[in-house]
Amino acid sequence: MSRIGRKEIIIPAGVNASVNEGVVTVKGPLGELTQNVDKLITVNIADGKITLARANEDNKTKAKHGLYRALIANMVKGVSEGFTKTLIIAGVGYKAAVKGDKLVLNLGYSHDVEFVIENGLKVECPNNLEIKVSGANKEQVGQFASNIRDARRVEPYHGYGVHYADEKVIRKVGKTAAKGKK
Repeated sequence: MSRIGRKEIIIPAGVNASVNEGVVTVKGPLGELTQNVDKLITVNIADGKITLARANEDNKTKAKHGLYRALIANMVKGVSEGFTKTLIIAGVGYKAAVKGDKLVLNLGYSHDVEFVIENGLKVECPNNLEIKVSGANKEQVGQFASNIRDARRVEPYHGYGVHYADEKVIRKVGKTAAKGKK
């Protein structure tokens, strides 16, 4: 089994963490996040470190031990550094722009695709073909970026569509012209 749950989480300067009746709260320069923790997992905060302990050695408890450790570590990183996802738009006439509290995408449909920017997220377009989604909550950033990507999946023959900056787009070979018989 994984030993992730046993690793300590070091609390960086400027970040405060507290536990109250199974709810972990982490406050930092980029915001405040909370997480409910299962009663089988005990969270201890001391000397600038967060440690988690499990009640028994059942497989489900061990899985929850690693899960909650990862979630709390992501909360600490999120309120101190934040998370960012970058998306690239490829296609003739495709573009993106932030207008007020909405992200407006022109992706070749008969209408513009609009996304309301949620609280806690920062969305910016350095140019027409790039979107940066950032925020303290890793799950929220990833889900919003995934929703944008789903608006126009990458087409495998020309590579048109929306994809992550670090994603490798797999291209297919197109049809070749038939050779004439003599």
